Amino acid sequence: MQLAIVQGRATTTVRHKSLAGVKLLVCSLLDVAGKPSGDPVLAVDRLGAGAGDKVILTSDGLGLRDLLKDNNSPARWWTMGIVD
Repeated sequence: MQLAIVQGRATTTVRHKSLAGVKLLVCSLLDVAGKPSGDPVLAVDRLGAGAGDKVILTSDGLGLRDLLKDNNSPARWWTMGIVD
């Protein structure tokens, strides 16, 4: 699990079939000091997070495949929670 800050939403013209109708967020992973670190990642969101929200991301492949109901999804990151 990793803390991240949501930069905004990603829109696409073509998607993998497993991502049809799924909201994608552009997120910056946070380091131990709470500052953005590294390149942004795309995360699947089913919780309703928005720009500026701090979220808990995970790269648990089994959980994401279960969430999307597709064993061949190319997605890696997904939101597990929104930090209050």
